[in-house]
Amino acid sequence: MNWWQAFILGIVEGITEYLPVSSTGHLLLTQRMLGITADEAANAFAICIQAGAIVAVLGLYAPRVKQMLAGVAGKDVTGRRLALNLIIAFLPAAVLGLAFDDLIESYLFGLWPIVTAWFIGGLLIFLVERMRRSSTALRAQSFTLELLTWRGALAIGFAQCIAMWPGTSRSLMTILAGLLWGLSMPAAVEFSFLLGVITLGAATAYKALSSGAVMLEAFGIVPIAVGFLAAWVSAVVAVRWMVNYLNRRGMAIFAYWRIGLAISVGLTLLFAPGFFL
Repeated sequence: MNWWQAFILGIVEGITEYLPVSSTGHLLLTQRMLGITADEAANAFAICIQAGAIVAVLGLYAPRVKQMLAGVAGKDVTGRRLALNLIIAFLPAAVLGLAFDDLIESYLFGLWPIVTAWFIGGLLIFLVERMRRSSTALRAQSFTLELLTWRGALAIGFAQCIAMWPGTSRSLMTILAGLLWGLSMPAAVEFSFLLGVITLGAATAYKALSSGAVMLEAFGIVPIAVGFLAAWVSAVVAVRWMVNYLNRRGMAIFAYWRIGLAISVGLTLLFAPGFFL
């Protein structure tokens, strides 16, 4: 892998990690287009450069992170409750991720499973958006992050597990689950991002420990560093834009993107499969 390939992958990772479009799906597609072989090292690289996106959110949500740290130290009740809810939401993915990691990489890290997940996820966005527009109850009951219960956090955590299927999008499932549970859009987005710090951090650490040596031997330190930095900067831009956009316009644009991309890639796989080899 050259530095410029790592730079492109880092940009794709940073832009798509917190958008409800699936960063893993976009990274795997980009790797195929760049001619990078889908092997253990490439899969590890795609996951480990998530660290850049994690650092971006830690910086953007620093006041909330400090509040949770104060809560853990017993100095902020609200911060302690939020930290506990994030841990509860993380547990389902921690258990199921360890149990099914090898099976997921063996059977779902292909373009057809990703195309299917993109298409279904787009339809799901349209369905939830329609429900929210037509349901007075859903709009009226929206509440802030401070009022989320442990049951709601657990429900969001189980929804996150669905995103183990590449192409689904962790952000999509957690935001939609938060909205359906009754969180306001800003609260659902913030909880999704903060949960992502824990989930992605754990996945990155696990992959670095299990496949880091293989990744370093295959690519070297420079492409990894370039990918990390590119993901960090692009994630800062993407998160700031997404928060403002979702609060004003909703999620429909991401449904159009997912469905359009699924159709485009699906047709290419059918009629020009060599394009991605």
